[in-house]
Amino acid sequence: MRSGIRLLTLLLLQCFLYTAPVQAFEFQEVVDRARVLAGGKYEPPPEVPGFLKDLGYQDYQAIRFNPEASLWREGGSRFQVMMVPPGNFHTHTVQLNEIDASGVRPIPFDKSAFSFPNSELAKRIPANLGHAGFKLTYPLGEGTEQNQFLVFAGASYFRGVAEGNRFGLSARGIAINTGLPSGEEFPSFVEFWLERPGAGSDQMSVFGLLGGPSVSGAYRFDIQPGPTTRIDVTAELFFRTTVQQPGIAPLTSMFYYGENTRRPVGEWRPQVHDSDGLLIHDQGTGEWLWRPLVNPSRLSLSYLQVNRLGGFGLIQRDTAFHEFEDAEARYELRPSVWISPQQGWSEGEVVLVEIPTNSETNDNIVAFWQPGEGSSAGAHHQFAYTLSIGGRDVADQPLGRTVKTFVGDGDRIGGGDAENAYRIIVDFAGGPLDSLKPDAAVISNLTEGSGSSGVEIISHYVEFIEAGNKWRLSTLVRPGKGENPVLRGQLLLDDEPLTEVWTYPSSEAARAAQN
Repeated sequence: MRSGIRLLTLLLLQCFLYTAPVQAFEFQEVVDRARVLAGGKYEPPPEVPGFLKDLGYQDYQAIRFNPEASLWREGGSRFQVMMVPPGNFHTHTVQLNEIDASGVRPIPFDKSAFSFPNSELAKRIPANLGHAGFKLTYPLGEGTEQNQFLVFAGASYFRGVAEGNRFGLSARGIAINTGLPSGEEFPSFVEFWLERPGAGSDQMSVFGLLGGPSVSGAYRFDIQPGPTTRIDVTAELFFRTTVQQPGIAPLTSMFYYGENTRRPVGEWRPQVHDSDGLLIHDQGTGEWLWRPLVNPSRLSLSYLQVNRLGGFGLIQRDTAFHEFEDAEARYELRPSVWISPQQGWSEGEVVLVEIPTNSETNDNIVAFWQPGEGSSAGAHHQFAYTLSIGGRDVADQPLGRTVKTFVGDGDRIGGGDAENAYRIIVDFAGGPLDSLKPDAAVISNLTEGSGSSGVEIISHYVEFIEAGNKWRLSTLVRPGKGENPVLRGQLLLDDEPLTEVWTYPSSEAARAAQN
């Protein structure tokens, strides 16, 4: 009888430890540490042994963590944690800690939890090596299978997916001077605290401490995976030095080529990209703006002014297999990410950085919000935002959307008869367009948006394409002498917008037409 009571008591205590609310750790502790870091001299995190940094990509990928060793595998949590080994481009370790009802404790490195590609490498791994980051798993489908859905590893990068996605673009804690001649700085998360969720919970929290030469920061990530994975981010930043171009809520992606650009010689796939456009919502004007991505001939920075930011994101709108024909990469399954400001966002601009690349292995696209007030030495900023990961409609944009952008010569059959001009075709669908009759009095509005005389708009018109159930804006334009002219196009009915505003740099249209 006594043994039965003792067993019941132990089971109840174990249940309490797994489900009791955590009281031993507060976000303010991370904030205080970030403030102290910013007040002292920057000390870079110690690097891992050289033989690990020198590991080739394939050898590094061959290091496997055993899922059976996942943190929280025993105890009823739907969340589990897999560890990321250092090596290759993961050149330093981060301190990982677990929070539960009994307090805070370090998560030790366990060499036996990993398998290595050969015994020679295995014997060189120090027993106290440490981790480069971690992967969170959760049953995204209807069953109980654990699916990797969020990875924190490398500088301040983290990548997520929702149900039905494959990993693609990344988010970051912060971007510093991205694309500037002075060079980019890459602050890193140096310590994490993982709060153990209760049994059966569909939410969990992670705290992160960020350090860099110019800035330190405290982050809280409240995470809820599912058909759309939602991450509520709270950040407090302390600037040690003045930063010319701070990037808040940065997103990093890859665009090699698409239907709006030339196809590289030798490529047979129709398109190769993780994201195909930048979407912005300006709550001040009510405008939704779509900017197709390009792989530029030279570094390009676009500064997109907004009156009051409602959100921005990098979106993958091409979601059919035939648009890529890549059975391995499955680019049509790459996620879209939408940033929704919550607190601390004032005037500013969305910055799009496009970097030339000759390979799909390089992330060459960065988008972020730059606050108008800047960040001088000693500045302290607080931000909160929601990061939503999911399908192409993750932003819940209510208007007709741009589905394709095509560019060609304006002086050949099907393109027009204007010498030195180019034809741009923009297809729209969805939203209020779906309820229109084919003979509706839809009109096209096309302007040069930069205020310069850098492009001559020769003609533009709109027609309904029955075969694709879409509305097509056809334009014929000729480049001028102005700098960086930008085209803006939209469909209207009775002077009311039917679609988002499509915008495109004229120089890139000319380049695509010439190729």
